[in-house]
Amino acid sequence: MTSMRGEHRGAIHGRGAADNPPNRFESIVYEADADFFDAEEPERPKTQLFRDASRSILARNESPDVGFDVSINPYRGCLHGCVYCFARPNHEYLGFSSGLDFETKILVKEDAPELLRAELSKKSWKPQTIAISGVTDAYQPIERQLGITRRCLEVLAEFRNPVLVITKNQLVARDRDLLGDLARDRAAGVFLSITSLDGELQRKMEPRASPPDRRLEAIRSLAEAGVPVGVLVAPVVLGLTDHEMPAILRAATEAGARFAGYVPLRLPYAVKELFERWLDDHFPDRKQKVLGRIRSLRGGKLNDPRFGSRLRGEGIYAQQLAALFAIACRRAGIYDGRVELSTAAFRQPAGPQLALF
Repeated sequence: MTSMRGEHRGAIHGRGAADNPPNRFESIVYEADADFFDAEEPERPKTQLFRDASRSILARNESPDVGFDVSINPYRGCLHGCVYCFARPNHEYLGFSSGLDFETKILVKEDAPELLRAELSKKSWKPQTIAISGVTDAYQPIERQLGITRRCLEVLAEFRNPVLVITKNQLVARDRDLLGDLARDRAAGVFLSITSLDGELQRKMEPRASPPDRRLEAIRSLAEAGVPVGVLVAPVVLGLTDHEMPAILRAATEAGARFAGYVPLRLPYAVKELFERWLDDHFPDRKQKVLGRIRSLRGGKLNDPRFGSRLRGEGIYAQQLAALFAIACRRAGIYDGRVELSTAAFRQPAGPQLALF
């Protein structure tokens, strides 16, 4: 696979990235021909779906700071197109770019439910919480048509295995029946991620994710179905969205959220370049302030991958952000933490019996 390199041609409607920065593992790139591409009307790449032939579905996590050890990601790449997404560089392992490729070339794990059933049926399986959307969002728009995430939830409900869902899409409320059923055994929890309550800003930053009001509606719907639901203020973009944290927590609490968390922005690999270009396109007057604040959290860099500090940052701004979150949680009346799930109801359903002759 190859990536495209050339003159930056401005934002593309409905996409977070505007181009394809080079893949860090590839030595060949395309050079955009200025005589061929119309700078006034950048081409709008179409979404392509590819079959992911992976024969395993559970991703093992060795990071001590994320709160779960096993996750399911039915899709690789994400149609939401969030320009800041930390998962973008993972697409480079597939030979694609972190840019437009990440949000237009989506790999689909069609066999995910069957693979999950096989894993949970093993004698060696030890019941534990499985996270859905540990990397890319399992409720991204294509899930509405394919329903792979819902089928995985059906398997988890059959086995009564606990699940924690993390998403920024209102579609999660579609599955409140399954999640509510599991919640009766303390085996389900959901985090809705809300970055901003400003619809215009959200559309620019997360072009195909659900608007903020729809995410709040999803929180309300899940809470009414008995599902423990929380809000994740993530990522927090210092100099752009950090002032909204109290309002987000208050609105989520009023909708029914019971617990909360936050994660400040970090920009790994090509995401640095993509985010800088996004600031040029949408907030050129705030670019230096935003990047300066990120560096202040990340030891002078735009990314700090170290366990512990990567999810909170370091320095005076990190301390101020932590204090702001604590005060805002207290005033909103929401718990700073996550839901505790139980494996007590786990079972392995009996397999089909052979007919007697």
